[in-house]
Amino acid sequence: QLTMKLLKTWRDNWKYPTSLVCIYGFFYTVRPLVPFYLPYLTGPDKNFTERQVVINEVYPMGTYGNLAAQVPVFLLTDWLRYNDVVIFQCVAIFISTAISRWSTSVPEMQASEFIFGVASACEVAYYSYIYSMVDVNKYRRATSYVRGVQLLGHTGGSVLGQLISSFKFLSFNDAAVLTLILLAIGLTASLLLPMPQWSMFFHKKTKGTNLNISGEHIEQTGETENEDEREETANKTEDPQELAVPQTCGNIVVQMIRDARDCFASKKLLYWSLWWVLGTCGFNQVQSFVQSLWENVQPSQNATIYNGVVEAAGGLLSAATVYAVGYKETIFEQWEELALGGFSGLCSVILFVLTFSSNIWVNYATWIIFKCVYMALMTLAMFHIATGLTMERYALVFGANYFAAGVFQAVFVSIVVSDRGLGLGIIRSVQSIICSSYFLVITAIFLLRGLYVIWSRKTKKQTSVPSMKNE
Repeated sequence: QLTMKLLKTWRDNWKYPTSLVCIYGFFYTVRPLVPFYLPYLTGPDKNFTERQVVINEVYPMGTYGNLAAQVPVFLLTDWLRYNDVVIFQCVAIFISTAISRWSTSVPEMQASEFIFGVASACEVAYYSYIYSMVDVNKYRRATSYVRGVQLLGHTGGSVLGQLISSFKFLSFNDAAVLTLILLAIGLTASLLLPMPQWSMFFHKKTKGTNLNISGEHIEQTGETENEDEREETANKTEDPQELAVPQTCGNIVVQMIRDARDCFASKKLLYWSLWWVLGTCGFNQVQSFVQSLWENVQPSQNATIYNGVVEAAGGLLSAATVYAVGYKETIFEQWEELALGGFSGLCSVILFVLTFSSNIWVNYATWIIFKCVYMALMTLAMFHIATGLTMERYALVFGANYFAAGVFQAVFVSIVVSDRGLGLGIIRSVQSIICSSYFLVITAIFLLRGLYVIWSRKTKKQTSVPSMKNE
């Protein structure tokens, strides 16, 4: 009985769903092929050309798949209450990896990349789930945990990929099979996730009852809990809000629009979301061509490449940065717009260095710094958005941001990379110049906004002092 009681206490604690989400996040990101994906597809295992992979036929399909799935995934996330979408994400990555392992043609690789894009759209469920299960005072730590463990998983996969590439104890095809095994472990963890009792639209909270994360009813009494008990049970109970009533599709769409308008009425949330959208689009685009840039500087056929070491170092340092963010109480409180602009400017400078350097180690180092800066700012953006919401609308805001970022990236790919546009997919230096200029625009937006906010505060302070003297 003591064991069962301890187990029940652990299941009712906020650490239980957080631990399972972290286990899932670790194993679904341990993919040793990722740092060597372009050499794998263009090497003897697959024999595709770089132009087939980078321009019209393979990589862009991931962007289009992500964009096509954003709205359906968001609606399913709310209807199915997060869990099933998280499970679907793991299954989709499993199918995508299996197709890429046994594919022999470009259409098969396109299908694999499209499915992976759909799985990427499910990130909104992965991040929104944890906010539905923990109390608001745990948001910062929970955000740093779920993002940090993903980076650790990416680090582990990168190290494994580098060992496979350097010592040849497995072929890349066998590494894909190993990835499938690791994904199966992640799928098991996702199946154990407790189901949230409510969602934004389809499963609203009911009056008169409180529910813990295991779905058990908690009787309301007039007794007062001490401070420690309140902190422990804050995660297990939710205050009732409104009656659960049948919802039609029309009502849900109207409610979504109304809630989105109310959420984005906050200027702080709006600007953090704007950086999320613009920064994510830029990061994803740089990530899509950085291996091609490295291949141009140092071809894998002529020398040993260390993509795995670089990705591992970037993931490990990013994880450390993200964990530090989780334990820092005040960050950018008064200077957040200027800080966003300054760090975006740093990203622009890094990309200019990446563009014009012909030294592979300089390229590696600049990519690591770029990734660390982006991951830290992205974690801060998620935390500030989650804590700034007056309603529990995490999936709505996150979904809107992911969708907007997907639209931006799809437009970027169509104009810059595709043969129907400028066709610069194979010209790495030109594309990286465009990306660095893109971050320069982001820098200008947030620096101007930051200066305006400082000027406004100073003006208000000066006008308030005379009025106080007159009184």
